[in-house]
Amino acid sequence: MARLADYFTVIGYDPEKAGSGEGCGKIIQRFPKKDWEGTAFPQGVEMFCQPGGWRISRERKAPTFFTVVLTDIDSDRYYCSCLTFYEAEVNLQGSKGIEADGDEDEEAEEDGLIQPAQVFAPKSLILVSRLDYPEIFRGCLGLIYTVYVDSLNFPLEGLVANLFTFQVPVAGGSQKLFSLGAGDRQLIQTPLNETLPVTFKSVALLFQQLGIQNVLSLFCAVLTEHKVLFHSSSYQRLGEACRALEALMFPLKYSYPYIPILPSRLLEVLSSPTPFIIGVHAMFQNEIQDLLDVIIADLDGGTIKIPECIHLSFLPEPLLHQTQSILSLVLHPDLEIADNAFPPSRTAPSNLKLLDKEVRAVFLRLFAQLFQGYRSCLQLIRIHSEPVIHFHKTAFLGQRGLIENDFLTKVLDGMAFAGFVSERGPPYRACDLFDELVALDFESFKEEEANPSKLQKRIRELSEQLFRNENPNPHMAFQKVPRPSEGSHLRVHQVPFPLLDDEKVEKMLQEGVAKHSIAPVSSRPEKKCVVPAGPPVVSIMGKCGSVFNSARRLEVVKSCISFIFDNKTLETEKTLPAALRALKGKAARQCLTEELSVHVQQNRAILDHQQFDYIVRMMNCALQDCSTSEEFTVAAALLPLSTAYYRRLAAGVNQFAYTCIQDHPIWTTQQFWEATFYSEVQSQIRSLYLNSPEEKRAITATANDVDPQSAAGRDEEETAMDLAAQQLRLWPNLSKEKQQELVKNEENTVFSQAIHYANLMVYLLVPLDTSKNKLLRNTPVTDWESGSNSIVTNSIAGSMAESFDTESGFEDSENSDTANSVVKFVARFIDKVCTESGVTQEHIKNLHSMIPGIVAMQMEALEAVHRESRRLPPIQKPKILRPALLPGEEVVSEGLRVLLDPDGREEATGGLLGGPHILPAEGALFLTTYRIIFKGIPHDPLVGEQAVIRAFPVSTLTKEKKISIQNQLQQNMQEGLQLRSASFQLIKVAFDEEVSSEMVEIFRKHLQRIRYPQSVFSSFAFAAGQTAPQLILPKPKERNTGFRTLSKTIVKGAKRAGKITMGRGSQSSLKKIDRSSRTTWHEDDDISISDDGEPPPSSTLRASEKSTMEQLVEQSFFRDYQRLGLGAITVSSSRSKSGEQFRITAVNRLYSLCRSYPGLLVVPQAVQDSSLHKVARCYRHNRLPVVCWKHPRTRAVLMRSGGFHGKSMVGLFKSQNASSASPASSSDSSSSLEQEKYLQAILESIPLYFKTNGTNTLSNRSLVGLSPGSERRTSRLSKMAPVHLEIPFSNSFTRGVLEYRDKLFAHSNQKPASKERIPNEGMWASLRSSGRFSQHPTQGEVGARLAGKDLAPPAGSCGLQAQLRKHQAAFYIFGEKSHLRGLRLDSSLNCELVPVEFADARQVKAAFKKLLRACAPSAPFSDSEDSFLKALEDSEWMVQLHKILQLALNLVELLESGSSILLSLEDGWDITAQIVSLVQLLSDPFYRTLEGFQVLLEKEWLSFGHKFSQRSNLSPSSQGSGFTPIFLQFLDCVHQILDQHPLEFEFNQYYLKFLAYHHNSNRFKNFLLDSDYERLEHGLLFDDRGDKQARRGICIWDCINRMHRRSPIFFNYLYGPSESEPVLKPFVSIPSLIKWDFFTEETLSTGACYDWRMMALRSESTEEADANSKRRIVWPCYSCVSSAQPDAITKLLSDIERLEGELNQGPEKWQTTLERVRLSIQEDLKQEGNLRKQSLSLSGLIPTSSLQAFQRRSMLHLPDSALGDDHSAATANGINRRAATLYNQFTPKSEENRSYEGILYKRGALLKAWKPRWFVLDVTKHQLRYYETGEDTNCKGHVDLADVESVMAAAPTIGAPKHISEKAFFDLKTNKRVYNFCASDATCAQVWMDKIQSCISDA
Repeated sequence: MARLADYFTVIGYDPEKAGSGEGCGKIIQRFPKKDWEGTAFPQGVEMFCQPGGWRISRERKAPTFFTVVLTDIDSDRYYCSCLTFYEAEVNLQGSKGIEADGDEDEEAEEDGLIQPAQVFAPKSLILVSRLDYPEIFRGCLGLIYTVYVDSLNFPLEGLVANLFTFQVPVAGGSQKLFSLGAGDRQLIQTPLNETLPVTFKSVALLFQQLGIQNVLSLFCAVLTEHKVLFHSSSYQRLGEACRALEALMFPLKYSYPYIPILPSRLLEVLSSPTPFIIGVHAMFQNEIQDLLDVIIADLDGGTIKIPECIHLSFLPEPLLHQTQSILSLVLHPDLEIADNAFPPSRTAPSNLKLLDKEVRAVFLRLFAQLFQGYRSCLQLIRIHSEPVIHFHKTAFLGQRGLIENDFLTKVLDGMAFAGFVSERGPPYRACDLFDELVALDFESFKEEEANPSKLQKRIRELSEQLFRNENPNPHMAFQKVPRPSEGSHLRVHQVPFPLLDDEKVEKMLQEGVAKHSIAPVSSRPEKKCVVPAGPPVVSIMGKCGSVFNSARRLEVVKSCISFIFDNKTLETEKTLPAALRALKGKAARQCLTEELSVHVQQNRAILDHQQFDYIVRMMNCALQDCSTSEEFTVAAALLPLSTAYYRRLAAGVNQFAYTCIQDHPIWTTQQFWEATFYSEVQSQIRSLYLNSPEEKRAITATANDVDPQSAAGRDEEETAMDLAAQQLRLWPNLSKEKQQELVKNEENTVFSQAIHYANLMVYLLVPLDTSKNKLLRNTPVTDWESGSNSIVTNSIAGSMAESFDTESGFEDSENSDTANSVVKFVARFIDKVCTESGVTQEHIKNLHSMIPGIVAMQMEALEAVHRESRRLPPIQKPKILRPALLPGEEVVSEGLRVLLDPDGREEATGGLLGGPHILPAEGALFLTTYRIIFKGIPHDPLVGEQAVIRAFPVSTLTKEKKISIQNQLQQNMQEGLQLRSASFQLIKVAFDEEVSSEMVEIFRKHLQRIRYPQSVFSSFAFAAGQTAPQLILPKPKERNTGFRTLSKTIVKGAKRAGKITMGRGSQSSLKKIDRSSRTTWHEDDDISISDDGEPPPSSTLRASEKSTMEQLVEQSFFRDYQRLGLGAITVSSSRSKSGEQFRITAVNRLYSLCRSYPGLLVVPQAVQDSSLHKVARCYRHNRLPVVCWKHPRTRAVLMRSGGFHGKSMVGLFKSQNASSASPASSSDSSSSLEQEKYLQAILESIPLYFKTNGTNTLSNRSLVGLSPGSERRTSRLSKMAPVHLEIPFSNSFTRGVLEYRDKLFAHSNQKPASKERIPNEGMWASLRSSGRFSQHPTQGEVGARLAGKDLAPPAGSCGLQAQLRKHQAAFYIFGEKSHLRGLRLDSSLNCELVPVEFADARQVKAAFKKLLRACAPSAPFSDSEDSFLKALEDSEWMVQLHKILQLALNLVELLESGSSILLSLEDGWDITAQIVSLVQLLSDPFYRTLEGFQVLLEKEWLSFGHKFSQRSNLSPSSQGSGFTPIFLQFLDCVHQILDQHPLEFEFNQYYLKFLAYHHNSNRFKNFLLDSDYERLEHGLLFDDRGDKQARRGICIWDCINRMHRRSPIFFNYLYGPSESEPVLKPFVSIPSLIKWDFFTEETLSTGACYDWRMMALRSESTEEADANSKRRIVWPCYSCVSSAQPDAITKLLSDIERLEGELNQGPEKWQTTLERVRLSIQEDLKQEGNLRKQSLSLSGLIPTSSLQAFQRRSMLHLPDSALGDDHSAATANGINRRAATLYNQFTPKSEENRSYEGILYKRGALLKAWKPRWFVLDVTKHQLRYYETGEDTNCKGHVDLADVESVMAAAPTIGAPKHISEKAFFDLKTNKRVYNFCASDATCAQVWMDKIQSCISDA
């Protein structure tokens, strides 16, 4: 029984404290005055009864009621019911400035006179109770208020006293009537079971207010310990919502702050760090908006707000979905019948109280599903005197398969669940609804999910039980509580609430209490019972076992173990890899532990060395592969085995298995030891009670075995929990002595286990080799804390860290470090488990004193083991294979024995395709002067003895990091290295134990040294085969020195001065590279060059000038200028005779104008050399605009430059050769003026390409405009007549444009129809006429899109010129947005600026990094197989290719249409080089040949100064910058074009890959430096023909040419360029681009095929011939697929070569042979009359699949009519023609098989006439062919005799030739149609029929 109320208080407004801002309340009266014993009066009631603050009001408000919940320090709750009403505040009438509610009138206030009773202050009646009966308290307080307000004739004192004297029954469902003595009759109903929460209808209301989804979010938030805050304008609602949310958590109890109504004064509580459930009034909405980590629910608005920083874990699927659907069924029952045609007539409105229970039933069932099987994971540690129970969280999550689910993990880690375990863990206690529900069988839940009606029935049953708990008696007794009369609170003259008589109340209270103390206390005894155990977790999860563990795999493991114990070494070796792979499966690991324990029981624990090694490997493998969910189980099972198996090393020295499995992090995980210890203790306690004799008699129960997961020895029926339940039942009846004896026995059991586990831990934690102390170094700090069921401090990690950081070099100190850390770890474990399991302090002390001794003894024992184990003969290891080296390559670091570990690429490990497990492979890692090479053999003996080679050039190394590799092969391989290369290769190795860490460090040091050579000459391209770079110097007095010599002179002369004087007196110091190895001559010879860049009159320079020019003229860029006709070399601007618009200037021959440009530049004819220096200053790095290509037809030019400098001082200072002489301002203005002049000169030099009056003219602006002399004086072109005006005005604009267009794109076969079609599409419509370009936008759009604006004509221009300008300018400048802002062009210049968005170097670098990760991931992708493509997409590499190609295509279109272009982006050497090269490649077929592509690269990339060294990160100076593969990106673009146009390129994909691989490999000298200037500086620019020794370094072009001459390795057999369409227009949308296989393919048999091909080209072919078997197994990542693919031409060429050898003929070059074949085929085709030579391509003649895989696919690109333009009616003629031509190639025309021939009339298709044709019957080809005449060689069509079904005489049809016998007609019936023929006469017809018939029958 309990008191109804503990305290009654009257609290009023405190006028004295009113001045301090917010008002205060004060306690006016409180009863009883003294605190009850055990129930203190709660503090802060006066704050809580007015949560919004004490405010006085201008009007009387209606009384309010709500309940506040307060929690005291012992977490007991007090329910404070507050009834608040307003009464006139006498003290405040007439005072000024009152704190009113803010609705007062200002005028009234100014009077200073307030009428009586206009201010009302709140007063609260408060009832404090520990019972939760809000409605009863509402009645009681209401009654007191009614008596007061209606002045009823009852003494208030009596009512108050009765509140305390009335006793309420605690629980059990009893009803009790009572009365306070004011004519009332009230009924208290207690719940049946007090553990179940009482909710009335609050849960249903919460769902009505917030909705299903929001409440579920709040529910998950509360369970995962987030902060939840409600706000509403109703206090009552806040209380209800908090009550509802807490009730939904049942059976868990909320143990954090729970404040349904928070007063304004305590709002800072909201920023406390702990989770909470709090309600605040809506008036504080603004104060709570900025809370970052609080989930806020708005009850009035029905929304919840989850801050971004909160990751809310939701229920695991499928539970979440099921819960949502059940809730919607319960809350919206009409949903099911909403669509019914005839809905039921009446649907009773649902009772909220019933609905409330139904919703709660759903959540109760949800918890039963979540926690199902939890009892099987409880570990019983003690029974007496109090049960101690531990929950094995890892086992529960693991067996439920929810280890990854963060929701359940967080719930189990939470305080609520810890409380749940301690409350519901004991097996003998009072039970409730939840215990029954959670013990239900898993199947019943499954059935309910499958059957909705069953589910609804179950929910209804549960809800009825919950409802009955709150309302056990259906017949409620009559209640009566008087209420105040209507409107009583508004009475004007209401007296204040009276002060009660204290003494009177006290007296009545004493009497009542005395009366009750006499009455007997009736308390119900608690009904205890054995808690139902429920199904074990295993049975719940057993249904969904993994398919991975088939019986076959288990068989493999079993047989392997039996082979080991039977000493069958050979069989073991074969099955071991498969067994180790099988151990990846759960069942196989279980099988392993079971099998091993069987062998222990058979006394086979002593092993020989080989057996020991195998067993240890399998144990390691099982530990390494198991997932976190079951590693506890596996480790716990292996623990006893590891201390059982051992081998004898020497007399008295045994090595146990545990010394070899210590390296797994599980042993340093405290939670593992706890869980294992507890399960062991449980089994010991169980056996203690099972075996005690007096217990045996008592045991009669036959419970099922529930907990198979705990420790062993479960053969008997009863579980530990069953025994405990019996013990707890018997406990109260035992004698004191007996009780103490039981407690002591248990305590001893736990103590003995603690000693045992301390020993086990020492075994596994003290390392075998104490000097290494591996365990400590690998300890992950987080492991100590994460996921423990009990909080563990983090100090052990700290102590371990300290211990190995402070190494002093003496072994003893290291040992003591190890010892200390192990002692600390074990001691902490002992402390924790012993304290939890109630071991006495004395025993704990004993244990602590024992531990150091155990550790010391173990270390001593292990020393002997370690010593002896090192004496063992080493296990036979595979022989180290030495790699084949390139000429000049030397080994720097001898092979370190390693194991090549598989990385994320799957092909080598079987992968999705299946196949051999090539990796892991055992071998060695070598470092040479050029490469890092791994060479070894696969570990899996079933794969065979093939060599596995993985290598890459040292210079491509991007990242090298030390890693730890847990490996299943050699358990002691620990230290590893991961090397990532920019050539898309990854070497991930684990070092063998014979490799010391010092050796690894030496290897890494060598690697760093070779990675960044000190100078260019120490890189492999030069160092190959040379000990030291030799330099032979010329004689000092030599007259005609070469320019190379001169350059050396310049460099060395500068050595003494430390500078070189060039250009305009600027001082720029040269890089001092490799200065040491080169002595200088002419020490005093300082050369300076005069102002204009003219050479000074120095004899040395003059003499060398000629030879310099000779050398420069030999450079490929000059040869290309000559080919393009870009003018001749002139020194000044004297006009050349030919009227050329451009000239080649040598002003940069000494690189004084621009360091990064070639020595010869193409500039406009009109520009003086002297002004070029000024122009250059306006561009970054002095890279002024120069011409690099000219369109052969339109004569438009393509120019390139660096980006514009800003017109600011900064721009000047950036300039490389900034003038120090002239003041800044003048040089600034003069430079910009020169720049304008220069642009104008370019504009004048550009030829205009257009059509006037039907003739094609190339007109020059200067000819139309003014004479050259005056031209230079006028700086503007405004007066110049616009050329376009020559188009006659009489035509409409569109017609004029159309003519322009027709000339531009004149197609040979243009049909007149197209002319009418296009005009209204405007000038650029013709671009669309090319099918290839249909997807590209028109140029106007292109410009507009690039500019991000419409290309509006500039102001001032008008008429036709403006309209034309709108479409096309003569000159486009493509630049960066930011640079073009400062550049203003005169509106009259026919020039357009186009801003370009492009990926800068930084973005390319980032994309490349991601691309590397995608193509060579270091670990397999975690999710599904599409993750490679996902990673490829995320890298944005394809997007960048798309942008580059798109821009290039736009430029190609512009040049095609006659506009010239200047590309002025970034520094002019990255994206510019890409675009300019692609434009030339797409526009000019020359660059698509082997020779032309070389010229293109030498010109645009090498001469124009692409920074190969910096971008490829080759030199020490670029060390920090990382790889930025601009050139690789360009090659990928070329690959995309080549893929789409395979007939247009002379080279193949392998050629591109070869360049891609070697541009940063340091194998060739070409890509080592950043510009021609640097090459000159190092003496590498020119090859001195006479000086053989000076010509050092390997040139890639020489190498390629050599290889090309030797074999068609780079040649594309499909090469047959189209002469009609020289311009390529590939598709560039992202779906059209493909991944380049260069990124992903590898050849493990030989290493990268780009190096190997250079060595093994010859040997490979001979090898092939000698091989007996013709069969070869080709595996994608192992073999070189491209070379293994059958390929007719290569095969024929090699056969010819072999035959030549056999016949002793001098072998002919393959190119000659191929050319002869091509010519003979051309001849054949000419004879056949096929005149379209341009479509001749080898691909159509020989069915080939070349070296490259793509070339088979590329056949699809051939148009059907490629070999003949035939418009005849015969269907599919082109294809048959192709077949015929193929045949003709082998059967020359002269001996063609014509079995029978002659003239026949043939009837055409339906309604066509009969025509005579020359028919040929060919028995060999089985054809009936027909020709126009007998002499005609071009077959018009044929009938395949294979298709002929019959041939028979027929009657003539309409239109048949007259005067011919009817018997001369015959029909030929094929399976497609019937042919009607007519011969000259009947006999002739008969002959034809017989011949055809015999042909058919022969077939």
